This record gives sequence, C-alpha cells and structure tokens, in this order.
Amino acid sequence: MATRKFQQMSVLIMSTTAFTVCFAVWMLFAVIGIPIKEVLALNETQFGLLAATPVLTGSLIRLPLGMLTDKFGGRIVFFVLMLCTVLPIWLIGHATEYWQFLVAGLFVGFAGGSFSVGIAYCARWFERQNQGFAMGVFGAGNSGAAVTKFVAPTLVVMFGWQMVPQVYAVAMLITAVAFWFFTYDDPEHRVHSSVTFRDQLRVLKDPRVWKYCQYYSIVFGGYVGLSLWLTKYYVNEFGMGIQAAALLAACFSLPGGVLRAVGGWLSDRYGAHKVTWWVMWASWICLFLLSYPNTDFTVQTVEGPRTFSIHLNVWVFTILLFIVGIAFAFGKASVFKYISNEFPKEIGAVSGIVGLVGGMGGFLLPIMFGALVDLTGVRSSAFMLLYGVTWVSLIWMYLTEVRRVDMFDGHDTAVDSSKA
Repeated sequence: MATRKFQQMSVLIMSTTAFTVCFAVWMLFAVIGIPIKEVLALNETQFGLLAATPVLTGSLIRLPLGMLTDKFGGRIVFFVLMLCTVLPIWLIGHATEYWQFLVAGLFVGFAGGSFSVGIAYCARWFERQNQGFAMGVFGAGNSGAAVTKFVAPTLVVMFGWQMVPQVYAVAMLITAVAFWFFTYDDPEHRVHSSVTFRDQLRVLKDPRVWKYCQYYSIVFGGYVGLSLWLTKYYVNEFGMGIQAAALLAACFSLPGGVLRAVGGWLSDRYGAHKVTWWVMWASWICLFLLSYPNTDFTVQTVEGPRTFSIHLNVWVFTILLFIVGIAFAFGKASVFKYISNEFPKEIGAVSGIVGLVGGMGGFLLPIMFGALVDLTGVRSSAFMLLYGVTWVSLIWMYLTEVRRVDMFDGHDTAVDSSKA
C-alpha cells in the first residue's frame, strides 16, 4: 500500500496534469478560431461567440460536477469527464459550417468543468493549513492556456488548423488513462449518503458565496476572457503574425496559471483577505492604463498648434498584462482559500457555483469584447469593461470587509461578511 504522503502527491500531480490538458483544450478556439474566422468571414462578435462557446458549457456544468464530486468522489468523476470530451475534440477538425463549430464547442466545453472536480478532490487530500497551497498548485493547470498558445500556432503553421484538434483528442485520451492508474480514492472524502443534492444547495443562500463569485468573475473570468481574446488583439492592434502574437499573449496566460501556487502559499501565510485586496488594487491600476485608447490631441501653443500622441507600445502593453496575469493568479488562489476556510464541508458545491460564475464571466466577456469593438471601434474598450468589473469588486470588498479589518496587522481578523 502506498503511504498517505505518496497518495497526496500522486493525486496532486496527476490532477494538475489532467487539468492543464483540459484547460488547453478549453482554450482551443483562441488560436484555431483565427484561421476559422478568416475562412468563414466572421465578424468580431461572431468570433467572440465562437471562442467563448466551450466556456459556456464548461461553466454551467461546474456546479453539478462539484456536487457529484462531493457525492461520488473526484477520481471517477474526473476520469469519466475527460473521456466524454475525446470524440467532440476530434470532430472539430471535420467541421465546415459555423453552427457545427458551435455545437462541437459546446461538448468540448465539458473539459472546463474539470476545475470544480479537481479543486475539491485535491483539497480534501490535504490538511487545512496546506489546502491553499495544494489548491494553488492544482489551479496552476490554468497554464494550459499558455500551452495552447505555444503548441497550437506551431501545429497550425506546419500542418493546418485541422491537425490541432486531432492532436488534442489523442492527448486527452492518454491523460485520462494515466490519471486513472496513478490516482486514488478515499471514501472518507465523500459526503454522507443521507445528504441530498437539495441539502448541498442550501449553502448557496449564504451571501458570502455570491461575494466570492463576484471576485472570481474578474480574476478567473477576466483571465479566461483575455486568454481567448489577446492573440487576436495583438494581431489586429500591432500587426503581428499568429505565432508572435500567441507568444506575447502567453506572457499573460503563463504567469496567470503557474503562479497560482504562489498565491495559494501567500493565502496560507497572510490570509485570503489581504491577498485578494491587493490583487484587486494592482489589477485596477493596470487595467486603467490598458483602457486608455491611442489618442492624438492638438494644443494651441504660443508657437501655434502642436499635436501630441498618447499610446502604449507593444512592450509597455505586454508588461502591464504580465502584471495583471500575476495579480489574477494570486487572486484565483486567494478566493478559494476563502472557500476552504469558511465552507470546508461544502467545498464541492461552493467551488462549483463560484467556478460557474467565474466561467460565465469567461464566456460572456469575449462576446462583450467583440460587441464593444463593433459598436465603438475602440479595441481597448475590452480593458475598460474589465476595469469597471474590478471597480465593483473593490467597492463590495471595502464595504463588507476592509472597514472591519486592520489591513496592516499580521493576521486577518474575523470578518462576519455574511451580514453584509
């Protein structure tokens, strides 16, 4: 029999690997959607819908998957979920009509639901004082978005976009089999058989749950939305090729994924509240700068009119995105530290609804990005929208938490935000 420590590490490593593959699949249209857009002559809104379609089902399925994980255990749920996505991924390469891509994308989106399965599965294998770090390591599988930006463009250039879903389908099948053989199940991690799904849903009446949903809608929803949008943004705004654009977009996606483990450690060390508060402020400042559109203005001087230009060059733009990616990584971990602290017995259901709302943000944002560009003609309007969402989170956090907490004390003090 394997030792408990070995089982913990095996579960964490394989779950993180599986989630990385699932997230890479979830972000598939962020890259292959660009040549598909050209072939089908799609407008910006149609492209946004295509890129976000997998995110819709991956978000909606998170709550039921979290509840199933509480009920039956994460190992079997995760394994079956991965197997269900293999055929839809393969069929993307054979689609020819817009509606066919949308339908295939809906089924491929199941891969995104793996988060609410894995986060609850991994958390229960670790002691409370280490759960933030364990969930952060698992959540680093978000770096699958960066994997897609490295791998998919190369496959597109070398073999055509149709090859990408075929490679990803094979990778998903191999990962599912490996996951089954190298993970473990513990019946003690499941809720009692007498607990019904209705009982699990009662926790959703707690207002704290919806506050954490709001936080996650920006740190995760914004991460997913930008991961889907940035490659095309670089292509259109800076005139880059798809490989260079995807590489620079990965400067946001990669830290936004892999540094989640650091965010988990910081949350264990300093508390979820402090980490989340500073995450929101860092994001708010950077998004304000990213929101400012390229501007030319004329000033009447003593020597006559002079024209000035304000714009972000590609390097300043990328550095700001890199900072936002780090902030979002820390924030994704800190939000789930809140959950593991306050809802230890309902972590599956709560993580499911929080993940659902965050994922819905990732679904709606690319569509709204496209609609804003079509309506205003200003590409930076995407960042204006994210700036507004972050502002809402900061206000809500201040009203319910900050006024009752000493931000510079060594530890979080008790905050009864349920009365807010």
